[in-house]
Amino acid sequence: MASKERHGKLKVFLGMAPGVGKTYAMLSAARALNAENIDIVVGVVETHGRSDTAALLDGLDVLPRKPVPYRKRTLMEFDVEAAIARRPKLLLVDEFAHTNAPGSLHAKRYQDVEEVLRAGIDVWTTMNVQHLESLTDVVQRIAGITVRETVPDRVLDNADEIVVVDLPPDELVKRLKEGKVYLPENARRAIDRFFKVSNLTALRELTLRRTADRVDEQMIDQLRQQGIEGPWPTAERLLVCIGSDELSETVVRSAARMASALKSDWFAVHVRHAEREIADRKQQRRID
Repeated sequence: MASKERHGKLKVFLGMAPGVGKTYAMLSAARALNAENIDIVVGVVETHGRSDTAALLDGLDVLPRKPVPYRKRTLMEFDVEAAIARRPKLLLVDEFAHTNAPGSLHAKRYQDVEEVLRAGIDVWTTMNVQHLESLTDVVQRIAGITVRETVPDRVLDNADEIVVVDLPPDELVKRLKEGKVYLPENARRAIDRFFKVSNLTALRELTLRRTADRVDEQMIDQLRQQGIEGPWPTAERLLVCIGSDELSETVVRSAARMASALKSDWFAVHVRHAEREIADRKQQRRID
């Protein structure tokens, strides 16, 4: 009875894009716990043909998927009822934003996860930042794609832990070209459309900012619970590096506007070699 009353804990492995290693990181951490005799079950994991990820499933208890008939085909979906009946200590459920086949218990996989959590089972899951509902418009402007599968912000906000799985954009593009993310023909299309360094850099910033916001909110909540009076120094700060060129004036003005909008402090920094004097008085006045 006690296990039914306990609400499970949710841990989300969050990344900027496919291929950064979310599933690999989740499985690696799960294997470490499994070695300590923690009861772990794989509810659903998508390896996408990646042999190194598939190898991490060895030795883990994998739940059979549930067949769902759809348009003269049979789709294999995560079996919520079987997972709850099995009642492990920890359940691994990949691709949090996945849309289930019509006729499934729930329309969305995150709803499956919510039911498992209500049953008192801890869940680890994975998702990319572009699937967060509030960011779909921003992602469309950045990458020029419309995200159909989304997760409500409240679900991520209510997660007990968020782990950012990060990878530099250049390294991710390299992995893509080496066929470590998609098959070669799909990888070529992905690089041309979505996996541009500029897109990935912007998505990476979104991921880190969204997680930083969450940390700030948790800190403020904790301080309030302890009865500590605010304001608390948890807001973002801006650091602006300027030179002697005319563009620096534009940068300073932009930073001032951004700091005002964020209600945060900001600092301007100019670096100059001690041995070098600026001969041009106009440049010196501009810096001052």
